[in-house]
Amino acid sequence: MRLSVWLRSALASLLTVLTAAASADIVIGQVAAFSGPLAPTGTHMRAGVQLQFDAVNAEGGIHGQRIRLASADDGYKTDETVRLAREMLRHEQPLAFIGFVGTGNVEAMLDHKVLAEAGVPLLAVRSGAETLVRRNDAFLFLTRASYAEEIDKITDQYVTTGYTRFAVLYQDDAFGKGALASAEQSIQKAGGTLVAKGAYEKNTTNVGAAVQTIAAAQPQAVILIANTAASAEFLLQSRAAGNLAQYVALSVTDAGQVVQKIGANKAEGLALTQVVPDPNSHTVPLIREIQNNFRKFKPKDVTLNHTFVEGYLGAKVLVEALRRAGPEPTRRKLRDTLEALANYDAGGVFISFSPRRHAGSRFVDITILNRSGKLLR
Repeated sequence: MRLSVWLRSALASLLTVLTAAASADIVIGQVAAFSGPLAPTGTHMRAGVQLQFDAVNAEGGIHGQRIRLASADDGYKTDETVRLAREMLRHEQPLAFIGFVGTGNVEAMLDHKVLAEAGVPLLAVRSGAETLVRRNDAFLFLTRASYAEEIDKITDQYVTTGYTRFAVLYQDDAFGKGALASAEQSIQKAGGTLVAKGAYEKNTTNVGAAVQTIAAAQPQAVILIANTAASAEFLLQSRAAGNLAQYVALSVTDAGQVVQKIGANKAEGLALTQVVPDPNSHTVPLIREIQNNFRKFKPKDVTLNHTFVEGYLGAKVLVEALRRAGPEPTRRKLRDTLEALANYDAGGVFISFSPRRHAGSRFVDITILNRSGKLLR
């Protein structure tokens, strides 16, 4: 009798443990800038990711498991990115990482072998550096076009319309120098001339010297390889200095934040490349899905901008890989599933990975701010 009672008790305990294990959250980790000049970027990437997870969890999760996002603030500092990622791996044990911000920050993760040592995939980073594309790291998956592809779009379009004299503002770090090299090649290939270039220090808006150097060269177009705060300050000072060039910023600059910082009248005419569709579109299925979920779950303290869409898209790709990987996936199984994800239709935006290419998207568009501070195509 006692044995029977003991067996029933043991079986009940085992069932409880197994049930708890089966329903445990899938933890996804994000280390990004939630303070400092890139705080709006990290915050909107996180909000986009979280919205997709909220929508999935509301429908029962993935194979019965909810997805939980764990986040940490690196302040856009590379040493903090590495430290916090390792700390998160120890304490949170994420199945994957998502939404890191910054070329140098991601390169530090690879250089210190954080991903390889843990066997953990990282996807949807806020960088399109050609160095990361060429590196094709086994654990890194990009869901945006490269900066080189963005710059090619700029030079092709502007040279076609008669612009031949270009200048470049760039951030003095891995991100800026890598994109500058792409710009030099692209301008030459398109038949243009690079007449000036100016740098500013990372995590600052100290663009004064670059403003003077570039204005003196009288370019027809200036490509801004800069974060939002630096782009806004450069545009403000350049126009005050009488530089009447056409300014074109890469997708890492957010149009809405530029308007907030310097006003619609000063921001008017700024062109920006985009690596995801227009958040206000009513024709792209992905955007309609995001708009519906935004109304349903009502994210706080964020706007539905391109950065938000980029975070949501990356999370949607991850969710699809989790579904395909099956119940209780391992990091290795998830990595392999991501690598095999080919021609995935995320709602009018197609993502395709392979062993030879972990850069999954080539989507690039050019938009321009009007006098009301609204983006036009």
